[in-house]
Amino acid sequence: MRIAIVGAGGVGGFFGGLLAHAGHDVSFLARGAHLDAIRRNGLRIEARQGRMTIDPAAATDDPAAIGQVDLVLLCVKTYSLDGVLPALQVLVGPETAVLTLQNGVEAYAQVAAAVGSAAVLPGVAYCEVAVREPGVIFQGAAVGRNWFGEAAGPRRPRAQGDGGALTGAGGGLVLNEHILGAIWTKCCFICAMSGVTALTRQPLGPLLADAEGRELLLAVMREAHAVALAQGVYFEADPVEAGLLAAERFPPEAKSSMLRDLERGGELEIEALNGAVVRLGRTLGVATPVNQAVYAALRFAQPLPGGRA
Repeated sequence: MRIAIVGAGGVGGFFGGLLAHAGHDVSFLARGAHLDAIRRNGLRIEARQGRMTIDPAAATDDPAAIGQVDLVLLCVKTYSLDGVLPALQVLVGPETAVLTLQNGVEAYAQVAAAVGSAAVLPGVAYCEVAVREPGVIFQGAAVGRNWFGEAAGPRRPRAQGDGGALTGAGGGLVLNEHILGAIWTKCCFICAMSGVTALTRQPLGPLLADAEGRELLLAVMREAHAVALAQGVYFEADPVEAGLLAAERFPPEAKSSMLRDLERGGELEIEALNGAVVRLGRTLGVATPVNQAVYAALRFAQPLPGGRA
C-alpha cells in the first residue's frame, strides 16, 4: 500500500515508521531540520517495543514528488490544517482514503469539505509520542486506544482494507463503528486536561487533589458532553466518567501538550478544543459558560495572529 504521512512529527512519524517497518511504501511530508535529518540519517523510532530505523526513508517537502497514494495519514496540528489542504489535492485520487488524527471534533469535516466526504476516515489517537530531536521520534507511554471509522453510514470495503493495513502495523489503530463518539470522548477529556492545565498553569495532580480544581475539570467535560448529545452523538460509555478515570491514571506531574506549548510561547489548539465546544454550543442552544471562560482567557495567552481575532 502506498501511504503518505502529512505531518511527520510525533504522531505522524510514529505511525508512519510502524507502517514502513511493516513493509508498506510510506512517504513522509516534512520540513526544516526534521526533514534534513530524515533524509540524512533515516527516521529513527524509539518505541517501547524497541528501536527501529527507517533508512532510507522517503521524505520530501513537495507533495508533487509523492503523487497520488492509497492512504493519507493527516497528522498536523489543527492550527496547521489550512496550510496543508492544498497538498491533499495532489495526494488524493479517486480511491484514496484520508485518515484525520487531529484533536477536537471539526477537522474531519474541514478535510471533507476540501477532498470530499467519501475520502475521509475520522480517527482518534491516544499515544504519548514526540520529536525528541530532528529525525528521532520518541514513544513515552504504551500505545492507548487508537481508532478510526466512518463518520456516517455502513462500513465500506475501503475502510476494511485500510483497517487491515493499519491494525497489522502494530500501532493499535482499529476500526470503530461509533467513531464520532470516540472522537467526542477524547474531546471531552482533552478540553479539560489541556484547557484547565493551561489556564491554571498547573500539572494534572494538583488540580485533581483540589476540590475546586477537580470540579473545574468535571464542569468542562460535562459541558462538552452536553453539546455532543445535542448534536446526536452516540456514546458507548459516559465520557465524563471515562475522562476522570483517565485523568487519575496520569502521574501527578503530567502536563498537557497545550500547557507545554504555552510554556514555550507557542500557538495553542484552543480554537479546536474549548473554542469548538463554545461555537457548537451556541449553534445548538447549549450553554457552555465554563468552556467559554477557558477559551476566552487562553486566546490571550498565545502569539498573534492565532490568539486575538
